Amino acid sequence: MTEYLKRKIDDYLVNWKTDPERKPLIIKGARQVGKTKSILKFAETHYESIIEINFVSKPVYKQIVENGYTPEAILKNISRINPEFRFISGKTLLFFDEVQEFPDILTSLKFFATDKNYDVICSGSLLGIHYKEISSISVGYKTEIEMRSLDFEEFLWSLGYDDSIKEDILSHMKSFTPFSTSVLKIYNDLFLDYCIVGGMPEVVKDFVNKKTFEKTLELQRQIIISYEGDIRKYAEGLDKARITNVFRSIPFQLGKENKKFIISKVRPGAKFKDYRGSLEWLEDAGIVNISRALQTPNLPLNGNVIEDFCVIYYADSGLLLSQLDDEAQLDFRQNKNLDVYKGGLFESIISEALVKSGYNLRYYKKENSTLQEEFFVRYKDYLVPIEVKAGNSNSKSLSTLINSKEYKEIRFGIKIAKGNIGFDSNICTFPHFCAFLIKDFLSTFRLDV
Repeated sequence: MTEYLKRKIDDYLVNWKTDPERKPLIIKGARQVGKTKSILKFAETHYESIIEINFVSKPVYKQIVENGYTPEAILKNISRINPEFRFISGKTLLFFDEVQEFPDILTSLKFFATDKNYDVICSGSLLGIHYKEISSISVGYKTEIEMRSLDFEEFLWSLGYDDSIKEDILSHMKSFTPFSTSVLKIYNDLFLDYCIVGGMPEVVKDFVNKKTFEKTLELQRQIIISYEGDIRKYAEGLDKARITNVFRSIPFQLGKENKKFIISKVRPGAKFKDYRGSLEWLEDAGIVNISRALQTPNLPLNGNVIEDFCVIYYADSGLLLSQLDDEAQLDFRQNKNLDVYKGGLFESIISEALVKSGYNLRYYKKENSTLQEEFFVRYKDYLVPIEVKAGNSNSKSLSTLINSKEYKEIRFGIKIAKGNIGFDSNICTFPHFCAFLIKDFLSTFRLDV
C-alpha cells in the first residue's frame, strides 16, 4: 500500500528548516492537495516535539490568544488545554492547521519570528477568506508558499519512477530529437493516466494501490462536493450562489468555441463587475486557475492586462474531467474524438502544468480577427506564445505572431500538440506530456536567428 506520496514541497521544507533566518511559514492551497500530510511527514523527522493545533477539529484552541499574542502567552494557554504537549526550545514545531477557521492566530507570527525559539507553520485551504486582509498581518515576519495537487513529475514518482524520465524527456526537448514510436507511446499513456486521475493525493493513492480507475470518478466527485460544501460554509451572503454558479459553469464554458468566460452564461443579465469577487474567491482558494487577457501581445505581461476578460480553468485536470458528460469522458479515456471539447480540455491541462511551473496565465485574442493564442510566457527579453492543440493541425496564429514585424518581442513560439518533437520556422513542437518541462526547456534554449 502507498503510504506517503513524495512531493516537491518536501525539499522546500527541508531548505526552510536549514535557513538560520527562517520565518514562520504559511502554506496556502486548496483543500485535499496534501498540505497537512506533507507538513507532518516533514515534522516527524526534523523535530522532537510537534504541537499540532487544528482549529476545525478542536475549536477550543481558538482561546489560546485570549491573553495576548506572545509565544509565552500562547504556549501557556495551549498547555492549559493539553498538558501533554512538550515545548522544547529549538526542537519544537508549532503547526497551526485550518487557519481559515481562526485567521487571528496569524497576528502571533510577528512575535514568534522575533522570539526564534519555536518554528511555526500555518496551513489552511483559505476558502472564503479574504486573503489580502490576512496577508497584511505580520508583514515582513512570515514566508508564504502555495501548494497544489501533484504535477506530472510527482505523479511519476508515485508510480515508482525516478528522475530518469524527466531527464530523458528534457534531453529530447533540448536537442529536438523525436522520441521513438515505442517510447512516445509509453509517455503518452502515462500522461493520459495522469490526466484522468489528476493530482489530488487521495485519488492518486487509490489508483496506485488498485492499478485501476475503478474508484477514480467517485473520489473526484466527492472532492467537488466538498468544495461546494466549503463555498456554502465560508462564502458570505449572496456570494455563495454566485461562486457556486461560476464554479459549476466552468466545464460548460470550456466547451465553447470561444472559451472566454461570459458572465451572462452563468446568469442572464449579469455583469462582470458583479462577479469579479466570485472569480477571485475561487482563484484565491486554489480551486481554479484564471488566464487574463492581454491588450496586445507585447511585454510587459503584468501591465498589459484587460481585467474584464478571462478564461477560467479547473486547477486539477482530473476534477475537470469528472465534471464532463459521460460521452466526453469516454472519448478522452479512449484517446479519440479529441476535438469533442474543441481543445478546451487540453488547454486546461496545459494551463495546469504552466501554473504548477510558476507561470501566471495570459492569453490574447485580436478583436475582429481570428488571431488568438492560448498562453504567453516571458523568456529573457522574449515573449513566447504557446499554442495548444488537441490534435496536430496548423498553427496559423502562432506563425502570424512570429513573422509579424508588429510584435518584435516574439521571435519564436511553442506548440503543444498530439505528435512528436520538432522544430520548424521557429516553432518548437512538443507532445502534451512535455508541458511540465517548458520552464526547464526555456532556461537553456538559445534562438540562433
